[in-house]
Amino acid sequence: YLAAVYEHESILSPTPAVLVERRSALELMGRNLDIYEQQVLAAARQGAQIIVFPEDGIHGFNFTRSSIYPYLDFVPHSHSGKWNPCREPYLFNDTEVVQRLSCMALKNKIFLVANLGTKQPCERSDPRCPSDGRYQFNTNVALAADGALLATYRKHNLYFENAFDTPPEPDYAVFDTPFAGKFGMFTCFDILFFEPAVNLIRQYNLKQIVYPTAWMNQLPLLSAVEFQQAFATAFNVNILAANIHHPTLGMTGSGIYTPVKSFIYHNMESYGGKLIVAEIPVITANYKTNLESNERFRENLHDSCRTFTSTSLDDEVCFKEQNETPRRVSEKGKEHSPPSFYAEMMYDNFTFVPVWGEKGELQVCANTLCCYLNYQRAVLTDELYALGVFDGLHTVHGTYYVQACALVKCGGLSFSTCGQEVTDATALIDFQLWGNMSTPYIFPLLLTSGVTLDFADHMGWKNNYYFLSKNRTSSGLLTAALYGRWYEKD
Repeated sequence: YLAAVYEHESILSPTPAVLVERRSALELMGRNLDIYEQQVLAAARQGAQIIVFPEDGIHGFNFTRSSIYPYLDFVPHSHSGKWNPCREPYLFNDTEVVQRLSCMALKNKIFLVANLGTKQPCERSDPRCPSDGRYQFNTNVALAADGALLATYRKHNLYFENAFDTPPEPDYAVFDTPFAGKFGMFTCFDILFFEPAVNLIRQYNLKQIVYPTAWMNQLPLLSAVEFQQAFATAFNVNILAANIHHPTLGMTGSGIYTPVKSFIYHNMESYGGKLIVAEIPVITANYKTNLESNERFRENLHDSCRTFTSTSLDDEVCFKEQNETPRRVSEKGKEHSPPSFYAEMMYDNFTFVPVWGEKGELQVCANTLCCYLNYQRAVLTDELYALGVFDGLHTVHGTYYVQACALVKCGGLSFSTCGQEVTDATALIDFQLWGNMSTPYIFPLLLTSGVTLDFADHMGWKNNYYFLSKNRTSSGLLTAALYGRWYEKD
């Protein structure tokens, strides 16, 4: 099917903390909706069947709970398919934004997903009802090609959004399309948590996801395109991800992703929006996810071993049939093993070992997690790389448990620069990276110079180890990592 996502540079209120009238709020939002309208038309002309817009794209951000109020529409929750805002505009008050979106979908005969702020009055008898007598939600709407409201999703994992409330229960938002079956829907920070994102995919066996986001990039492990791709790969789903475009805030990175290919936009240099239209295959529901593919991977392992080792790495990378675990660094090599050191990466205290020389085998451990790397460089460059491990609770900008094995390019030549944000690299490295992860939820990251994506040659489980291997990245290596989320320990 043909999908479109739009990375939008929103027109922002110069004074978001000041309370304005509904009329001036609608005027500002109307300017953003004018741009949406042009993009819907452009996407439809290219044959797109669905278009996704980013989080906060219509109203912007940095509001207080009271100052966002004039920007909020009333959208009835779970009113799926029963209301067509474009054709029945008078059913509810304060629905100007959703009406316009509905009319765009209807006029261009395209499915449309957008994010807006919504309000819902609540009873004083409701113990969760805020003191101002209303709920305010960060909401996605999905509209059918005839303008009907198909589904709403209220963001569950808010990222320091004081203007909004968390819904009482996680929403599991699913809508049906004639061209690709069922789509699931969640927003931004939700992608890092079990509820509702992972649970939604598992419960409904979803293969297509729409994902509005307003994501601030954080290298080396959480840049938008890097994690969006890793999520598509881990769950074997297609993701239509629309991010906001504000380079000064580190916000860019949208794309249309399949488990094996991506069409991405990441641009920190210039301003303005970007429409991406791409044709992608419908993934059928009987296709196994990577989480379920242990068996398949075991069967293929001996072939993958051969293809991996026949090029440049020694045959000993391969497992002997009787060996249940990968080879450790031999004892006699121990006295030459490089020193471990600590450095902060992504606000977490990683344990690192430097990746020196043109080839080698490394191991680094923290808590129960050990990470292993076999590597060979095509040409020695004057760049410092390091292999890092972290197994613990991440506590800055959200609290969640991470198990990570990461091969990263350091910011400079001293150990203290490892973990810094780096966007360019020249070293081409053949590697096999693995770790004894304790969670099945592993997001394989592979990022190359200029914040571009690459795809592993092989990845998956062998017994209790998760593997990622690549012969020669397409350009200099920035990050190769296994980013594990141990949801139970959050």
